[in-house]
Amino acid sequence: MVKLIALYKQPEDPKAFDEHYENIHAPLAKKMPGLKRMEVTKIYGAPMGESPYYLLAEMYFENKEALNQAMQSEEGKAAAKDLMGFAGKLVTMMLGEVTESEVIEGR
Repeated sequence: MVKLIALYKQPEDPKAFDEHYENIHAPLAKKMPGLKRMEVTKIYGAPMGESPYYLLAEMYFENKEALNQAMQSEEGKAAAKDLMGFAGKLVTMMLGEVTESEVIEGR
């Protein structure tokens, strides 16, 4: 399993960012072919206080080929174009391979 990771810095207008992300960007991203799971985390702080980051989005795909195909698809291109338009200066994009995933229950 691999994932496309988007890490967003604090926006100037969080309300406008949230509205665009939730109503326009996320629905576009969810249309990407091969997307298995999408997890969005709103960051509320850091161990030592405030965080320079606002949001973390992780999009999971079966393998690198599926991720590459999704990014080259019309849906992927539409999501990328939208991203650059509303958050191009705020976002850092990364690609990662999931090496371990375990649910720890009973603690």
